[in-house]
Amino acid sequence: MHLVSKMSITAQKINQLLQKHHATFANVVSFDPLKEYFICLDFTANNPDLSPETVNETKRFSEYIDAILTHNNAKFGVGGYFEHRTIYARSNHFGKDAEEARRLHLGVDIWGAVNTPVFAFADGKVHSYAYNNHFGDYGATIILEHSLEDCTFYSLYGHLSLESLNGLTANQIIKKGTQIAQFGNLDDNGNWPPHLHFQLMVSMDGYSGDYPGVAKFSEKEHWLNLIPNPNLILEFEHVDF
Repeated sequence: MHLVSKMSITAQKINQLLQKHHATFANVVSFDPLKEYFICLDFTANNPDLSPETVNETKRFSEYIDAILTHNNAKFGVGGYFEHRTIYARSNHFGKDAEEARRLHLGVDIWGAVNTPVFAFADGKVHSYAYNNHFGDYGATIILEHSLEDCTFYSLYGHLSLESLNGLTANQIIKKGTQIAQFGNLDDNGNWPPHLHFQLMVSMDGYSGDYPGVAKFSEKEHWLNLIPNPNLILEFEHVDF
């Protein structure tokens, strides 16, 4: 992985625009805060339940998350924006500790049921899409391009069903509120429990159908300039990001 070059549009600028326009956005996932519940999930070293035995076997990892959601009567588990996670040790895709493995999560994860619908939060167009089929990778992935006040930025949707890629074309127009995808199962989504990785970027810098979603912790300040806060769109309340 190479570092993305510094762009003239920063994450801070996009954050300001997202705050200004937040009332115009559609839901990325269907969630009614007046009737439904979510829970924040912790995938850092502070969580004593994240043993290698739990996270390394995907079925067992899925059962662990399902049990938390069921116990808390929660539709979704949410978290991850710039979280320093231990769970990426389950896959060599993120490197090994001796070379400073990638452990810093750049997006927000929404953990829930297989086939949960995913919607475009704003008008845009398809930038690219791909099936990133490595253990621990995104699996089926869609990237959209958006514009606010003449500022272009991008949204990434990872861990989707393979069916979500059917019929897509580059530059295809996507209207706000359109269902674009659904949560994939572990065979489609990079061998993860079902969830959506939702991430924003100020530039694609040559990437197509892919973009780093996990980085080295030593590069945190660099990535903070490039990755806007997705919760300015999602608006899950009382989260610490």
